[in-house]
Amino acid sequence: MLEARRVLRGERVLLRPLASTDLRRCVKWFSDPQIIRFLGRDAPVTLAEEERWFRDYERRTDEQIFAIEVEGQHVGNLGLHKIDRVHRKAEVGIVIGEPSFWSHGYGTEAMRVVLRYGFDVLGLNKISLDVLEYNTRALRTYERLGFQREGVHREDIYKDGRFVNVMRMSILARELREGPAA
Repeated sequence: MLEARRVLRGERVLLRPLASTDLRRCVKWFSDPQIIRFLGRDAPVTLAEEERWFRDYERRTDEQIFAIEVEGQHVGNLGLHKIDRVHRKAEVGIVIGEPSFWSHGYGTEAMRVVLRYGFDVLGLNKISLDVLEYNTRALRTYERLGFQREGVHREDIYKDGRFVNVMRMSILARELREGPAA
């Protein structure tokens, strides 16, 4: 699909299609307890698992995964998942895998860029996400971008010996245009 090869640019971030050469870095991130604490998984990922996932991903038409680059360095990933062209909706997920790039606004900018792409280029009406209830930094960021809380998946994930709620949030195309991320 042509748009899957698209490179998206913000002021400080570049979003390019994720490549197989990025997978070793992804394995490093997804094996870091500081990072997987905020993801819906507990165990580190292996390179073999990541390579298998990537082969499956390349065949899919309902996902677009971007590598987030800052000054030429791959610092995270951002994906549009479950892209539904009939109902014009998708889910979004993001990880900044390099801790030295946390809290500098790169994730927020990358989200703004992909939201504009989803709404303006793909013609989506709604983009949703799930976030663990204790990921307060992410919750604040999503709310600043204009995401609204839709509900709670109660005790949906078992992490660190306890059940954790997952917050469901979404943003509509008209809200991005009207909101602070525009």
